[in-house]
Amino acid sequence: MSFLLSRGRLRLLVLLLAAFVTCPAWAQGDEIDKADTAWVMISTALVLFMTLPGLALFYGGLVRSRNVLSVLMQCFAICAVASLLWFAVGYSLAFSGSGAFIGDLSNVFLMGIGRDDVNGTIPALLFVLYQMTFAVITPALIIGGFAERLRFSALLWFSSLWLLVVYVPVVHWVWGGGWLGQMGMLDFAGGTVVHITAGVAALVGAVVLGPRAGFQKRAMAPHNLTMTVSGAGMLWVGWFGFNGGSALAANAQGVTAMLVTHLAAAAGCIAWMASEWIRFGKPSVLGIVTGMVAGLGTITPAAGYVGPAGAIVIGLAAGWVCFVATLFVERTLRIDDSLDVFPVHGVGGMLGTILAGVFAATTLGPFSGYGLSDAVSGIGGQLGVQFIGLIAVLVYTAVATWALLKIIGAVVGLRIGQEEEDIGLDISEHEERGYDL
Repeated sequence: MSFLLSRGRLRLLVLLLAAFVTCPAWAQGDEIDKADTAWVMISTALVLFMTLPGLALFYGGLVRSRNVLSVLMQCFAICAVASLLWFAVGYSLAFSGSGAFIGDLSNVFLMGIGRDDVNGTIPALLFVLYQMTFAVITPALIIGGFAERLRFSALLWFSSLWLLVVYVPVVHWVWGGGWLGQMGMLDFAGGTVVHITAGVAALVGAVVLGPRAGFQKRAMAPHNLTMTVSGAGMLWVGWFGFNGGSALAANAQGVTAMLVTHLAAAAGCIAWMASEWIRFGKPSVLGIVTGMVAGLGTITPAAGYVGPAGAIVIGLAAGWVCFVATLFVERTLRIDDSLDVFPVHGVGGMLGTILAGVFAATTLGPFSGYGLSDAVSGIGGQLGVQFIGLIAVLVYTAVATWALLKIIGAVVGLRIGQEEEDIGLDISEHEERGYDL
């Protein structure tokens, strides 16, 4: 029949289609992929959701009622300030240039990044925005270390300077082409960049400011655990964007990152709950949600590299180790890290950074990962790199944070007065009340 293609014409059509699909315009990696773009857009919203309202509610419920608005205010203010700083200069210093320790100013105010420019398979501006949400949540995590006693003006100065002096250089070291990335360090979604920096900074802040009045002499129980659990649930959901989105693509690595994130969170819940049950005779709601955060923070550096069984081991280790660390910091060291930022995020980030070098290996049977550690001579070589990165980030963060706090303290003062602390930050700093009772 006339409408049927002859065998020769059909063969020609197949060849033309094959040439079209495999031509350089389709094969090159600088074309926008709609699926990847959609997933990273969703992930960006999820990571912002982790800070507002997730972290704000989680922290807000943990403080006493007279300070609840201050925590919400701090999270909102940091979100706004960090976003503008990231746009102005942070992104450029973190991801531009080829320096080993810091980027350059070629993309100040996003200069040189057009609307149609591509980063991998997503728009370049989407990558900027996604990384902006990480720049928002990291300094927001720190406020838990000195909650209920830091001046709001000092918080703004500290968060702004810390973002530029600590966070941005570490981002460049690990993700922006800097020296740790060149060494082959594994940090998929921010074990060093986010959790170690925030945890160490919170610990230093707690030491420099000193404990709250009445610390270890009277109860400082959370005022609203319902609020905290609500925020914790938002963090769990948002973490799918935090870790799964770090693949920057709707691909197999992103899927496995989401799976292992969920499993580690679940294992962290169980391990912390069991540890608390054994130690104190009863499991608590605060304990199970804290164990979840510990599991999530610990799997973060390893999420794109480890398998499901390895993730469960990491989550179980996180729940127990971070539980022990929390008791050690509070009861042995007697440091008032108000909301346990260092023992949960800092210690969890360190543990996950090390275990990423183990469970990424392909030689562990059912606990094997996906072989990325083989690029640095197997487990031993990878662990060496992981330790170097951990120590470098820890020391740099501690020294820089201490210096910033001392300078800010000398210029504007850090801590509110005793009377203001007794009244609460809601009234003394903002002239508002969280509850009209």
